[in-house]
Amino acid sequence: MDEPRRHLVLVNPSAGGGRVHDLLPQVEGSLRDFEVDYRLVLTRSLEHGCEEARRAAGEGEVPVVMSGDGLVGQVGGVLAGGEVPMGVIPGGRGNDFARVVGIPTGVREAVEVLAAQKTRAVDVGEVNGRRFLCIASCGFDSDANRIANEARFVRGNLVYAYAALRALAAWRPARFRLVLDGQRLEYTGYSVAAANSKAYGGGMFLAPDAELDDGKLDVVCVAEVGKLRYLANLPKVFKGRHVDNEEVTVRRAAEVEIDADRPFAVYADGDHLADLPATIRVLPHALNVIVP
Repeated sequence: MDEPRRHLVLVNPSAGGGRVHDLLPQVEGSLRDFEVDYRLVLTRSLEHGCEEARRAAGEGEVPVVMSGDGLVGQVGGVLAGGEVPMGVIPGGRGNDFARVVGIPTGVREAVEVLAAQKTRAVDVGEVNGRRFLCIASCGFDSDANRIANEARFVRGNLVYAYAALRALAAWRPARFRLVLDGQRLEYTGYSVAAANSKAYGGGMFLAPDAELDDGKLDVVCVAEVGKLRYLANLPKVFKGRHVDNEEVTVRRAAEVEIDADRPFAVYADGDHLADLPATIRVLPHALNVIVP
């Protein structure tokens, strides 16, 4: 980015349990301090945010998302394949995309990154035509994501631990059928995830070796183990050490087809994007992001 551009700051006022709305004075103050030309729009829905971003990009403005990974992922999908970059001010419960690319969680620090205008090209994932930035997963993750999204009385990252425990209590193993770049695989277990990025669920490094710009998905499969062992190993995911367990395998592919012996929703960036059967692929270097 050679010339300063006007920025469209898309703010999801309900993100982070409503915390973002309280931060608006700090956001606008920081934008003025760093002399970032901007206009601000409060989003009403994912669709409204994406439409505003699409229109702004068409007019040469830089969309900046202040929200959680859901809106960040959807706006990133809208901008994929174009020349206009995306900025991010972390504002959600998880903020996993920002965490992986190194964008600070502090408002002032994140705005300083915007002002510096450094960009990086990253891959974009696509599941049944719907785009995402972080990790698309199903199986046990389908149940846990649904519970987390329905929880209204659990604050912050505790919602992910609460959702995992609730999901585990009712879980029964599923049979998954995969095709990875033409190679077939079947197993019984907990979940399958196609990771474009390393982290999801508020700092859980499900795919610790995944890279956002390698043109591949890290496909993480968790086979059947006892519930107590599964529960005991959950803390390892925050360090990425679970991949050393024998029930966890990681393969790389540019495209993966997933089906199972019962219906599952596919969640990505915290949102329900598709249902099985699903085809997930990667769009290499499709999106420019403003990063430190």
